[in-house]
Amino acid sequence: MGICFSTPSKLQTKLDTEGGGFSMAAAADAAGVARQAELRRAEGNACFRKDRVGAAIDCYTEAIALCPDVAVYWMNRGLCHFRRKDWARVEEDSRRALALDDALFKGHYLLGCVLLEKEEHALAAKELEKALNLVKSSNSTDKIAEDIWQVLAKAKYLHWEKHSTERVWKMQSLREACENALQEHHFLSGTLSEDSDRTTNEYSEQCKLLSEVFTKAVHDDTPGDVPDYLCCQITFEIFRDPVITPSGVTYERGILLEHLRKVGNFDPVTREPLKEHQLVPNLAIKEAVQAYLKDHSWAYKSN
Repeated sequence: MGICFSTPSKLQTKLDTEGGGFSMAAAADAAGVARQAELRRAEGNACFRKDRVGAAIDCYTEAIALCPDVAVYWMNRGLCHFRRKDWARVEEDSRRALALDDALFKGHYLLGCVLLEKEEHALAAKELEKALNLVKSSNSTDKIAEDIWQVLAKAKYLHWEKHSTERVWKMQSLREACENALQEHHFLSGTLSEDSDRTTNEYSEQCKLLSEVFTKAVHDDTPGDVPDYLCCQITFEIFRDPVITPSGVTYERGILLEHLRKVGNFDPVTREPLKEHQLVPNLAIKEAVQAYLKDHSWAYKSN
């Protein structure tokens, strides 16, 4: 027997046609809703630029009601709350935005600022570092990178400051405990009671080594002067994004670019002709700065 190919019934044809029509209508309605949401966003942006923050919030809220799965709407409303320093709402909107799109550097920036206000310095620094890395990877020319760095430096410094006193006290207590343990060890072994130069020297050398270890630890945690080679020759501040010129001088990129635009196309120190395309990232100095800041968090204060 051959295979039978039945033709669709009139009812089936009607249902298929209606189903297709319904799908097309739904798609058209969805597109219309998305357009309305974008119009509300555009209106919100215009209000924000005119410093009509309340009106901007209303526009973004309408856009969210229409399309709640668009991360930018939440982030934009969060920026409005940020302008008003309404930190609870900034946190809510930034978290909703990041849940939809974790690659929004402004979302991480907003959340970092909120956490800084809540004195959760370590968590704030983590969010701000994410924001800074996203800005750098996007090659954005947005000046927000400078703002992010400033807030990140503040978070890092405040985290160090908050725990510095506690660390010094713990370190002093640990030093005393180690010295007592060392003395007890030599006493129990009988070496302290012997009139032997060897044993006396051994105990003295161990005490000296112990003192050096704790002295270095305290020194690293005590504010001082940042080494000159880690600082820009224009601002005298520690580098963030160092670049080297053909003359061999290293500068902070943003500061040097501003000099080239406003003063002239020449090296500030050597006065040699200089163009932006000749600048090369000084990765060695950048790594040295990162290593220094890791061990000397107080140095963030200089920024």
